[in-house]
Parts: sequence; structure tokens; C-alpha cells
Amino acid sequence: MLEKHSESEVHVDKVEQGPASSIAFGLERLGLIAVRAPIVSCIVLLALIVGAVFGIYRIKIDDSLSQLFRSDTREFKQYEEVTKKFPAEEFDVLVVVEGKTLLARNNLEKLRDFITDMQLVEGTRGLVSLFSARQAPAPGKLPAALFPPELPEGAAYDKFIETVKNNEIIRGKLLSEDGTLALIVLSLDPEVVASSKLTKTVGDIRALMKEDLSDTGLNVQLSGVPVMQLEIRNAVERDGLTYNILGILAGCVIAIIFFRKISFMIAAAFPPMIAILLALGALGWANFNLNMFLNVMTPLIMVISFSDSMQLTFAARDRLIAGQDKFTAFKNAVLVVGPACVLTHGTAGISFIALQFSNSDLIRKFGEAGLAATIIALVAVLSLVPVFGVLFVRNEKVFAVKFQGADAGVQALRNFCYWIAVRMVGRPGLFSLIAVLFVGGLGVIYANLEPRYRLADQVPDKRQAVAASDRLDAKLTGANPVNVLIAFPKGETLYSPETLQTIADVHATVEKAAGVGNVWSLETLRRWLAEKAGSADVATLKEYVSVIPEHLVRRFIDAEQDAVVVAGRVPDKDSSQLLPIVDKLDTELDAIRKKHPGYEIAVTGLAAIAARNSASMIEKLNRGLTVEFALVAIFIGLAFRSWVVMLACILPGIFPVVMSGTVLWAMGEGLQFASVVALTVSFGLGLSATIHFLNRLRLESKPGVGSALAVERATVLVGPALILTTVVLACGLVVTVFSDLPSLRLFGWLSAFSMVMALVADLFILRPTAMWLINLHGKLQGPDKPAI
Repeated sequence: MLEKHSESEVHVDKVEQGPASSIAFGLERLGLIAVRAPIVSCIVLLALIVGAVFGIYRIKIDDSLSQLFRSDTREFKQYEEVTKKFPAEEFDVLVVVEGKTLLARNNLEKLRDFITDMQLVEGTRGLVSLFSARQAPAPGKLPAALFPPELPEGAAYDKFIETVKNNEIIRGKLLSEDGTLALIVLSLDPEVVASSKLTKTVGDIRALMKEDLSDTGLNVQLSGVPVMQLEIRNAVERDGLTYNILGILAGCVIAIIFFRKISFMIAAAFPPMIAILLALGALGWANFNLNMFLNVMTPLIMVISFSDSMQLTFAARDRLIAGQDKFTAFKNAVLVVGPACVLTHGTAGISFIALQFSNSDLIRKFGEAGLAATIIALVAVLSLVPVFGVLFVRNEKVFAVKFQGADAGVQALRNFCYWIAVRMVGRPGLFSLIAVLFVGGLGVIYANLEPRYRLADQVPDKRQAVAASDRLDAKLTGANPVNVLIAFPKGETLYSPETLQTIADVHATVEKAAGVGNVWSLETLRRWLAEKAGSADVATLKEYVSVIPEHLVRRFIDAEQDAVVVAGRVPDKDSSQLLPIVDKLDTELDAIRKKHPGYEIAVTGLAAIAARNSASMIEKLNRGLTVEFALVAIFIGLAFRSWVVMLACILPGIFPVVMSGTVLWAMGEGLQFASVVALTVSFGLGLSATIHFLNRLRLESKPGVGSALAVERATVLVGPALILTTVVLACGLVVTVFSDLPSLRLFGWLSAFSMVMALVADLFILRPTAMWLINLHGKLQGPDKPAI
């Protein structure tokens, strides 16, 4: 055991012999190539930075709400086909107008003016509102508009409003039952939605809202897919800037506080910044699109690269204090710490590879981007830390004398690490048993977490779209579409008796389905004609379809007239609540499929796709995480060529995951896409502390040195850097709490919490577990054979 008050003497020697073998198979020597010609390396780096800047400008934003479920599955391909045939929902802006005085005469006049003005906004194709409703048609004539040019007054107006509320076309669909909420559906040009013009179009609509309705006392909000996409697009752009600035500032501030020298701050903080730039540039040149997951790539690169740059800088700093010249100090730092850096990036890479088992193209792309960024970050850190150290560190002899006896910040961390190490190695068997029982108990809780998914979690919740959707959920049965596709067999036409009967049967079934409302289809028009005009013949139906605006017809009938949809809406509930509704509806449609063979009848729509696929996709990701535990442990064990290391890293690796899962359980949360991806990535990143400690422990385990002393020395030497890097990692990830996107906020705080828990596991679980296993190895194979 170390002698009391001798912690400050635990430093490397002035004349240092490097490790006899490399756990990274010599890959760490990549970091020595650039330092041989630092000036030339900086020139090459400058050229790469210029190329990266141009690559960043190539990055586009993917704001599609369906991107999470994009896959090769039959269900998603069918959803895409329906979207192409009936594109209205993808391009509809939903204008929600609400207020107790909505149907007051003056407000209704202003609302009609507002709707008229919106039709003149550039990029609009048409709209549907309560003013689209028609009166019952006279025989042989087209129906007149429900709303006359001049609204009645007094008692006649009150009677007119009752007629409006009871109109079958708009009641419960475009106007709430209590007459306090109106829905206006504005169809946009697809080219506008897919381009930057969407910002201007939505801005023009908002300007009209303010101009026409500001003095009515009505609350007006926008929702719908285009508005959600725009809010996602704006949030992604804003978040990227926030993450870059705050993450970099956090790293620089922490580095300068503890190193107290600008040169060391540059060596520690600048390589991660450059790694971010190079990685994002490479992703741009590789045509990756920025989305809700790739938006966290900046803090993740910061996390991956800053961890190892701090370790290398600390190692070089210790060697400078021991009296080595700067070239030798940074060279030895690469040789000693570099292998662990390679392994930490390797485990992070395995985490990203594990994401390839997802059915989601989005998550697989995130894994590919993360793997590429990990490789770039490794090369950048290994190469640039020694280059910047050699170029910017000055007067190393003066520095060594100054800090040999006056290094308060780092010394305080060393003392803290020493205090923990002494207690952890005191009774390794007992502490190891407690760790096994504790982690096992947390694992049981984690296993009971259920998958969770809501569309609203992918959309900024501090903007209008989610709030407007909530009002539609409350007053008009929901904002999320669930469609039933009816494709006709060969030989059947849109107006054939069999087809019309099939549509009628499906429409009636969807109407009766619990949880589904606001049902529209060709049958809606057919029923209205039969009831109000007393006409059920096909010729009249054809005539009315021909005079309805094209954009409205295409909502229910495709251009080739070989398929239709029956459209309904459901509230934005958790997928576990929506799935029974979708499954029950699908089951009830089986009777119609048997009654009308040859007709393809399928339940689709984004809500249906999410309800069906989200749970299985999350469970598959979670199973991949379980497999990752074993793969990473085997990978580290093979690298160290030690079964002791393989077993020692299991509990510290699992603990952050099951502890984070327990926190989610205590909060009443389940496993969402963001949380399971955060845990998958954090597991790989969290093992950084474990690998660096085991690497140092391997070097300290020498003949004649007891296991307790080796653990204590390794803890004191690497502990301060581990603590500081954990703080930086947490700060780099927790900046995502400033995001408007709920999924990114969850990803950020959960990843940061996992990092802190990884440090706790490293200090309080890894130390006694490693010592107990080393002692067991000595009993089984003899004390002369090294355990690590």
C-alpha cells in the first residue's frame, strides 16, 4: 500500500521504459508519424480543414417524420406507395382556430377573410374548411354554399349557426361539436414543402394569422407534416450551433482550469474541435443528411475525442513534470496511453456497429456515421495531441520545476483517488459480491422496461405544432392519420357496384372502430347525396366527383382510379396504446376481405406504421445491446490477452446501462428510440475509463508489486484524468438539454448520466473486482504468471 501523504510522489520516472507489448497491436504508433514533421503536418491539416469546410456545406437536413421507420419491410413500402398515390397528408398544413367566440358573427366574417387570403399565399394548391360545406342540392342542380355571401343577423343568425353545427359534412370533422374549434386544411405544393421555400410560405401564413385574426380573441396555431418538418429543420440547425459552441466552451474551460497553461489547453481541446470539423466534413462529402440522430454527432465526436486527448495530455504532463523533454514526453504518452485510446475508440466503434442490427435506415445511418467519426477522431487525436504539444509547449524545464510542488488542482484529485483506492482494495471479495448483487437487482428492473414511442417526441414541443395537435386530439378525435388502402382487382372500376360496396363496408368499419374518428372517403359524398339529394345513382356521384377540386379528389381517389383510401384520424398516443386500435381495426377488416375477394385492403399511415414497428424495433435494439455486452468484453479480453480483464470489465460496463434504465423506470418512462440508442452508444464510450485504468494497471503489475499497490498506483496515475474527462463528457452531452426536440433532450441527459455512472462503476466496482480476480488468478495459476 502507498505510504500515507506520499500520493504526490506517484509519478512516472524521468527515464521511462515503454510497454513490452501493445494491446492495440501497434496501431497507436500512427500518432508518431505526424510528430516527426510537425510543420508539414500542420500544412496538411490546414488543407484537410479547407476540404472539410466545403464538405459541411454539402450537408442537408432530413426532416421527414417517417425517416425513423424507413426500412425494407413490406409495411413501409406499402406506406410509401400510398403516400405517392395520395400525397395530401404529407403536404397539408393544419390551421387550428379555437375560441369560445369562434362562431360570433364578426369573428366568422374575419375567419372567412383569412381563409380567402390564405388561398393567395404562394405555394398553396387549395384548402378545405367549414366554408367548403354545401347545402342540400335541389334536383338537377349543384348544391349552393352553406355560408351565404352576407351572413344573417339577430335571431336568424343564431338559427343559421345551429344549422352549421349540425351539418354532416363538417360536424366533428372541420368543426368541433361545441363549435369552439375549427380546422382548416391547407394543401401545399410538394415542391415548396421539399425546398427552402417552405419557410417563406409558412411565414406568410403566420403573417396573415396576425393581420386578419389578431383582434378576434381567437387562438390560431399551425400543425401538420410541413409545419412539423419546418420546426424540426429549424431545431436541427439551431441545435447544431448550440452543441458546437457550448460543447467546445465546456472542454476549453475545464482544460484551462486544471492545466493552468494555454499550451496544454490547446493540446487537449483543439484536436477534438478539429476532429468535429473533419468528421462533419467527411459526412458531408459522403452525402449524409443531418437528422434528429445525426444532430448529436457533434457532441459524440467531442466525447470520443476529448476523452483520449485529455488522457494523452495528462500523461505527457506527468512526464514533463518528471523531467522528460517535450518530444520524449509526448512520444512516451502516445506509446503508453495510445493503446488504450485505440481500444476505447474500438469499443465505441463496436457500439455503432451494433446499431446496424436495427430495421430502421435512420438508425443504421447513424451507426455508419458514428463509426466513420470514431475512426477520424482516433487518427486526429493520436496525431494532433503530440504535434500541438511539441509546437506549443515552451520552457518545459521551468514548467517541471514550477509544478513539481505546486499542482493543487490535480493533486486534490489524486488525493481523492487515493482515498477511494485504499478503501476499495481493503476487502475486494466483499465489495465484488455487493457489486454483483446490486447490478443483478438493477438488471431485473431494466428487463421490465417497456418500449415507448410517440410521434410528438420527434417534433419540437416548444413550438406550435405539438400544441395544435393536442387541441385536435381533444376536440376532433386526433391529428394523426390512419388510412385504409383499397386497391381494386383487374376488371373492377371505381364506380362498379362491387367497388362501391367495398368502400362502403370499409368506411362503416372504420367509423365504428374504437379510437378512430374524423373518417372521410368517397362514401362520405355518396351518403350525403343519398340523404340530401335523394339520389344514389352512379351518374350523379360521377358528376359531383368531376366538379370537386382536383386536390380534394386526390385525397381519396388516385389518378389512375384503381385505388382509394378511407381516411381516419387517431390521437397522438403512445404506440402501446395505438397498436391495439390498429390491430383490432385490421382484424375487423378480415370479414370484408372475405366478402370481397380480390380487393387489397390494408391499414396504413404513419400512426399505423409507428404503432406496429416501433416496439419491435426498440426491442431488437435492446437485444443488440445485450449482445454488445458480450462482444465488447471478449474484444477487450483478447486485446489484453487476459481472461481477468475480460471478466473485470463486464460489471463496470453493464452498471451504467442498468442504472440508467432504473432511473427511466422510476420516472415512469419506458425505452424509447432515443434512450436505447443513448444507452448503446454510452456503453461503448463509458468503457473508456475502464480501459485506461486496466491499461495502467497492466503497466503497474510488475514482479514484486502486490495487487493492492498496483491498483492504488494505477488509480492515482489515471484517476484525475478519468474524473476530468467524465466531467467534459457529461458537459459535452448535457448541452442537448437546450434542444427543442424531446428525443434529443432525452438522449443528452441520459447519455450524460450514463457517463457519470460509468465513472462511479470505474471507481467503486472495477477496483475491487479487478483485485479479486487478480488474486484468484494468482491462486489458480501461481503468482509468477501475470494476470493482466
